[in-house]
Amino acid sequence: MNIKEIVERQREYFNSGITKSYAFRMQQLTKLEEAIKRNEKALLKALYDDLRKTPYEGYMTEVGIALEEIRYHKKHLKKWMARRMVSANPTHLPGVGYICPEPYGVALIVSPWNYPINLCFQALIGAISAGNCAVVKPSAYATNTSHEIKRILLETFPPEYVAVVEGGRAENQELFNQRFDYIFFTGSVSVGKVVMEAAAKNLTPITLELGGKSPVIVDETANIRLAAKRLVFGKALNAGQTCIAPDYLLIHESRLEEFIIEFEKAVKKAFPNGDYSEMPVIINEKHFRRLENLLTQGTIRVGGTVSESERFIEPTLLTDVDPQSELMQDEIFGPLLPVITYSELDEVIDFVRNREKPLALYLFTRRKSVVNRILHSLSFGGGCVNDVIMHIVSPKMPFGGVGNSGMGNYHGKKSFETFTHRRSVLMNFSDMDPALRYHPYTKTKKEIIARFMGREKWQK
Repeated sequence: MNIKEIVERQREYFNSGITKSYAFRMQQLTKLEEAIKRNEKALLKALYDDLRKTPYEGYMTEVGIALEEIRYHKKHLKKWMARRMVSANPTHLPGVGYICPEPYGVALIVSPWNYPINLCFQALIGAISAGNCAVVKPSAYATNTSHEIKRILLETFPPEYVAVVEGGRAENQELFNQRFDYIFFTGSVSVGKVVMEAAAKNLTPITLELGGKSPVIVDETANIRLAAKRLVFGKALNAGQTCIAPDYLLIHESRLEEFIIEFEKAVKKAFPNGDYSEMPVIINEKHFRRLENLLTQGTIRVGGTVSESERFIEPTLLTDVDPQSELMQDEIFGPLLPVITYSELDEVIDFVRNREKPLALYLFTRRKSVVNRILHSLSFGGGCVNDVIMHIVSPKMPFGGVGNSGMGNYHGKKSFETFTHRRSVLMNFSDMDPALRYHPYTKTKKEIIARFMGREKWQK
């Protein structure tokens, strides 16, 4: 079955109405939940084979998050699906207004290689709970995980409901040539622009979860030991191959040397005796070579060890970084942390403002006034104060970018809403028919409308 046939069969299946009931959606969420649990070991092995993610990290950042998302949707789905009555405008009386959630139809979900299970299934959970059919396109870079995702979904759902398309650019392009009712894409900014252009041809609504250079700001009051410890975590997690990884550090000049010492201590504590067997590796040789080149664009103060045979790079801190260098232009997507010092907070604000809006921003400070100023001055997708990464964990908090880092958001209820059109319906079963809207527009009608709509009297 080719891609066009898959989409046509899914549209036919959706038009049958079977996916829209509460009972059906709950059944499918349960089936997916059971399939993930049943295949947990196979999924974790695939993650290790692709990225050397340990079972602990694989469960913490991927499998466990997907299962928690399903539980949250099952708990709240009935309430989310309920139509909501809204107070009627006087011109609607005696009618009643409702907002009715309805699925878009056939959704395309394109997921990336860095968190191939988490980012595929979280979007799919939203599509299912909202009542859609879905075509899933895993990344070809994470080959083993992609194969497992396809096997599991084929065993769990009929392809006219949930289908999986594997492959590379050719398959992506063929998918983008189809008319979908919604497109959910997670990946790079460059490919995101291609997706948006393709969606525009059919006026297809989209969510773009992209990335960018997420800054870390450490001011002179910060707890340096805590900041260093958490930044090592943020850079070691998936070897820095995380869309919300701390990308570069802006630190007050008075705290730089102390930070370097604490960063090195934190690395040694996280990986005793230089044992990096529990840290993931770079996804492929192409990305390894790119990162190896970036290592030359600053002075290595901590780390810098690489293993070509394993595609491994240890957490590395670089100083003497040129803000115009390649290192500071595109998202690093690796365990390198370039450091730039500042003396006044205005410098930080100007530096971040003059770049594209980041997906995340992290601030380490003890002063609420600094927190308020940064939140007031800078635009970003989401972030943390005195922490990194953890703002995406709760299904109660929406996740998404702004500007160049993406559009739309998801997680929890927002995932349901992303794949749902909120349809407004006015119901009126009464034969009463107020004359206000009908010609002729008499002086009396004009005066009544003026009072209803905010004027003291009618004015020509």
